[in-house]
Amino acid sequence: MSWLGGGRSRDRDELRESLVELAERIEGEEEEREALDPAERQLVTNVLKLGDLTVEDVMVPRADIIAIEISTPIDAALRAMAEAGHSRLPVYRGTLDELVGMVHIKDVVGRLGETGTLESPGLVREVLFEAPSRRVLDLLNRMRTTRIHLAIVVDEYGGTDGLGTIEDLVEQIVGEIEDEHDDQQQPRLEEVEDGVFEADARLDVEELEARLDRVLVDDDEDVDTLGGLVFALTGRVPAAGETVEHPAGLVFEVLDADPRRIKRLRIRVTAPEATTAA
Repeated sequence: MSWLGGGRSRDRDELRESLVELAERIEGEEEEREALDPAERQLVTNVLKLGDLTVEDVMVPRADIIAIEISTPIDAALRAMAEAGHSRLPVYRGTLDELVGMVHIKDVVGRLGETGTLESPGLVREVLFEAPSRRVLDLLNRMRTTRIHLAIVVDEYGGTDGLGTIEDLVEQIVGEIEDEHDDQQQPRLEEVEDGVFEADARLDVEELEARLDRVLVDDDEDVDTLGGLVFALTGRVPAAGETVEHPAGLVFEVLDADPRRIKRLRIRVTAPEATTAA
C-alpha cells in the first residue's frame, strides 16, 4: 500500500471508519475474539497489538520524506508528483522543518495552465502535527474526525521527524490479512547452510518450531508469525541489519524491513540441543 496513495472511494472511507470503531470497541475485550472466524480473529489481534504502538513506530522517517517547496510553479509541481509516484506531497517553505501543508494532485491538475506557484490560494491543504509518542489509535481516530489524512511528526524542538498517513495506520490492521491471501508469495523457510535459515517474516511460528525442534512461544503469548515473534522480543520494529537473540538458542538477523514491519530474516541456530522458551 503506497504511503501516499491515490484517491479513495467511499467504500474505502467507510472501511477506515469501521476499523477505528472496531478498535475502540474491542480494545481490552479479548473475550470478543471467541466467536470470530480466523480472518476476523487476526484483524482483532492486529488491532489489539496496535494499542501499544506509537506514531514513531509506524511513521515514514525524515530521510524518506518526499516533499515540495511552496515556491514551485504549478506545472513543475505536477511533474514532481508524477516522478515521485504520489498523489499527495508535503509542502515546505525553505527547509523540511518548515512544513506548511500538503498538495493534492487533483488540485494541481485543476490549475494547469496557470502561471502561479503552490502559494496560489486554494492549493495547499492543512495537515496534522503530532508528537512521536502519540498512540497510533489516537491518531487514527483524529484523522477520521478531522478528515485530514496526513500527519507531520515533530520532535520536541518543532523539527520534522517523519510523517504518517491514514494508509500507513490502516495497513497496520489489514496488511497482514491481505498478505495471508497472496497466492503469489507464500511464506517459506529455506536452509541456506548448516544451521542457518532464511525466512519470510510471515512464516508461521509453529512451522519454525517444528523445523527447529524448539519451543519459541509460550502458550499464553499471542504470537502467530516469525515477524510477530521478533517484534514481541524487541517491542519495536528493528531495522535491517539488527540482530535479536532468542533464549531458545537462536539469533534472528533482520534482512529486510521498513519503518512499519519486518519482511525477511536470517535465523542462526546457536545452541545444538532443543531449548524451551523462557
